[in-house]
Amino acid sequence: MALGRLCEGAAVVLTDEQWAVLEPLVEACRPHAKVPPSNLRRTISAIIWRHTNGAKWRAVPEAFGPWWMAAQTFIRWSRLGVWERLLAVAQARGVELGMAFLDGTSIRAHQKAAGAAKKPTLRRSGAQVRRLAVL
Repeated sequence: MALGRLCEGAAVVLTDEQWAVLEPLVEACRPHAKVPPSNLRRTISAIIWRHTNGAKWRAVPEAFGPWWMAAQTFIRWSRLGVWERLLAVAQARGVELGMAFLDGTSIRAHQKAAGAAKKPTLRRSGAQVRRLAVL
């Protein structure tokens, strides 16, 4: 499923057509709570944005609402197996899914691992050398 249009802050959201396909699948799989979720589309968009960009939860743009709401929903649904059920339902209904490939060669090393100056070798002072010589 390709992501849709851009909104304020260059945050990627689902298009209306994509949400029309995804919403019944999410409703079929999500756990039913006493209070139905408000702004479910916004929360799902925040989760997709976060995983597309590889950012931390706190970096989710404000256009998607509070970051903690998306993080809490994602974690809770992960523990309950909602994402696995959503994938199974999507595959059963013939929704085309994309693929992602990860390449470890693009991972950057920490700046200290990339040629930082090395500590000088320790030199013994003249007094230390004389004390060792006496021993």
